[in-house]
Amino acid sequence: MLDSFEILTTSGVVLWSKTYAPTSPSIINSLITSVFIEERTLPGAGVADDISAANNPPYKYDQHTCKWTTVKELGLIFVAVYRSLLHLSWIDKLVDNIKIIFVELYGDQLRKPHTTIVKCAFDDYFDQQIRQLEKTALNRDTKVAESTALRAEAPASVTQDFGNEPPPLPGILSRGASKNNYKDLTSNESTPIATPDTSRPSTPASHLLTGKGGPGGKGSRRARKAANTPTAYASSGDELQSKRDKASKPAVAKKGRKWDADGLADEDSDTPLDYSAPANGATSGEDEIKERPGAMKEIDQSSWGWKNEKGEFFLKDLDDQVDSILASATAKKTDTVTSSTGIVGSSISAIGGYFRSIVGGKTLTKEDLEKPMKAMEDHLLRKNVAREAAIRLCEGVERELIGVKTENFESIQTRIESAMESSLQKMLTPTSSHDLVLEINAIKKQRPYVISIVGVNGVGKSTNLSKICFFLLQRNFKVLVVACDTFRSGAVEQLAVHVRNLKELTAREGTGKVELYQKGYGKDAANVAKDAVTFGAQEGYDVVLIDTAGRRHNDQRLMSSLEKFANFAKPDKILMVGEALVGTDSVAQARNFNAAFGNGRSLDGFIISKCDTVGDMVGTLVSMVHATNVPVLFVGTGQHYNDLRGLSVQWALKKLMSSN
Repeated sequence: MLDSFEILTTSGVVLWSKTYAPTSPSIINSLITSVFIEERTLPGAGVADDISAANNPPYKYDQHTCKWTTVKELGLIFVAVYRSLLHLSWIDKLVDNIKIIFVELYGDQLRKPHTTIVKCAFDDYFDQQIRQLEKTALNRDTKVAESTALRAEAPASVTQDFGNEPPPLPGILSRGASKNNYKDLTSNESTPIATPDTSRPSTPASHLLTGKGGPGGKGSRRARKAANTPTAYASSGDELQSKRDKASKPAVAKKGRKWDADGLADEDSDTPLDYSAPANGATSGEDEIKERPGAMKEIDQSSWGWKNEKGEFFLKDLDDQVDSILASATAKKTDTVTSSTGIVGSSISAIGGYFRSIVGGKTLTKEDLEKPMKAMEDHLLRKNVAREAAIRLCEGVERELIGVKTENFESIQTRIESAMESSLQKMLTPTSSHDLVLEINAIKKQRPYVISIVGVNGVGKSTNLSKICFFLLQRNFKVLVVACDTFRSGAVEQLAVHVRNLKELTAREGTGKVELYQKGYGKDAANVAKDAVTFGAQEGYDVVLIDTAGRRHNDQRLMSSLEKFANFAKPDKILMVGEALVGTDSVAQARNFNAAFGNGRSLDGFIISKCDTVGDMVGTLVSMVHATNVPVLFVGTGQHYNDLRGLSVQWALKKLMSSN
């Protein structure tokens, strides 16, 4: 695992850093002294040249290794620190990619004269690269492990060095140009945070740059003693006494509630089951919002979107932004068409390899494409694409390739990528405009814009409704959230918590207004929705967001109520939340929901949730669009309110064409 990553200037100013485990400041100091001050570099490693980290020899200091690279123009140094015993195959790629992304984002600020402060909100970009690179390395290591399963296991001593390490302690590091300025601000001592164990020295290879373990080649007595002493985390006396008091108290048995055969509570029980209704009978949901012991963390707007000169908020796709930065940097280095390694981009070679046997001045026919198309279909099935959607995509690629004269392997890969992108573009691009903000602005002066969220059980309807609400609040809209899930226990309370959180966030930023409309449980959802729309029009709300109960798509009794709901609420947009990890059943779900609202009414868009849990297996969204011709409007990438992105065809293409 990576211990730390530093981005600093040649004058010693740390612009950004990320620490995963406590490391001694002398590691970076020694690197700066040996490599950049004394210039003790090996042939082929130029400190002043902006070359790849793989071409710079690793710098070894005690039990740690540093991988580094520089940007001569800006005077920047990028350093990754990790344990020498670890083999991180992706570390060079990480250092190079972080250099490219950082320079692209903050290079303009650094180029300005007399720049003294650079605001670096760089954590999300760094974490995104760590996730991608570690995942790819894990997949590759898994394949290697499977092929060497019969080999002897490694000695136990090799694997026991890392299991007993204490968790990292929180610390604030202050670093300057001189190595004496590195110290821990949380301690009264000026000694290093942690000194590596020197009892097991390792012999560096000839291509490594090495440094001494402190002044005179030996660590201080206090540092060695601290390193060899296990860290203990003991509770204070008050905490221990509190635990004893709790343990000495007799356990109080919880009185169980009795249920009859119909699933109803015993009438003799005086415990209320409906906690959603406010005490004074109000329906706006304002009175039931209470103060919480903890406050909501503030969300950095730049981490998920931006505002233009008019103050309008727009969603940002982080993966697309990072990939475009890296792709642009690659394009500047070479003009030849090359396939990506699969670490930071799409791997078209996973499909292009099927055409190796038919390149070389041959005009492609249907017979030539039969086996490659079958292989491509199997590849798409492994990406969670439904079979009929995979066949449709392959047919589109086949039409593009028939009659093409092959020249070399690179050209056929380019044609495959172009053909697949064309097929995906036709499938995923909506036939009409679906700009929510534009439509809301056109209608809100006459009446509220009504959006309804539907879907099967457990896909994240309430969570994604809250994400959309947060997005609309950033555009200064006045939003009414309606609880029409009157069946599931806790559904109303869940929305009340979301509204309370959103109120806290918007109060800090002064954007938008949100309220909850609810009438408790057991009510008819269609009537609640109709009353909510009327209430929203009377109170001047811009948007009415309606949550509905989850229902099985193959249960006709539950699905039949959606037609009445559509007739009563008359929503402008009906959005279905689909789960990215549902697989090929997504086709049946999408078709059944699309046909459940009666004649002349259907779904208007999809929200694909949990896309952060499936990696590159994003075939669900392709299958749902194929089954209904309904576009994907949003993609959910996490559990926070700002984890909402718009769909990019290029992003979907990269995921589908990546190698396994």
